[in-house]
Amino acid sequence: KQWYQRRVRAISERINRVVMWINQNFLLDEELTAQQELDVRLVALRTGSPLFIRMIPGTLSIHCEDIDLVGDIVQALASSLNIENLQSTAVYPSFTTNLRDVLLKVDDYHTVRQKLTAEMADHSNLIRSLVVRGEDSRLMYDMNGMKQCYLKLFDLNRDLVNGYNIRCNNHTELLSCLRIVNQAITKAGRLRVGKPKTQVVTASREAIKQNDVEKLFKVIESGAG
Repeated sequence: KQWYQRRVRAISERINRVVMWINQNFLLDEELTAQQELDVRLVALRTGSPLFIRMIPGTLSIHCEDIDLVGDIVQALASSLNIENLQSTAVYPSFTTNLRDVLLKVDDYHTVRQKLTAEMADHSNLIRSLVVRGEDSRLMYDMNGMKQCYLKLFDLNRDLVNGYNIRCNNHTELLSCLRIVNQAITKAGRLRVGKPKTQVVTASREAIKQNDVEKLFKVIESGAG
């Protein structure tokens, strides 16, 4: 099934230690026992998502579409077994697809912000010019010219206010998207422990700074080691 492709693979401890941890931390009908391989099939109560935990000597695989739950499992397992550093590979196509969409929105909001800033600067220069012309017309008793200048100023002021409101809304949406991106990086980091976790967070932020989306997804999937 498609959800089964959502997985994390990591090097872990001996199977019997993992079995002991599962027995202590999951609601099971009966205690697990395993010798050479481990194959546990559960359901996440929080989301109803299937959760498979499989292990052969040296490699632990966690299959679940809930990346937050998998991160919780990785962190809890590492803490319980005193694992200081843990690297993993993570396959979450829908997660990266959603993140790509958010990053595209971030680019769009940045483009709009730059355009609005440029328009605001142009309007400000034009306003200064109209104020001077309007004052000159007043001093010269050119009431018609003064009236035309102040009518244009009124229109420009209205445009500035509208542009400011658009810019505020754009800024709010941009911050919301950046929060989602930051949360995604945190989630990717929680699939690792110790130095690999720090490396993933640092490399992900660097990839975003370089606007290298493919590098970002590679880091999320394979780590930065």
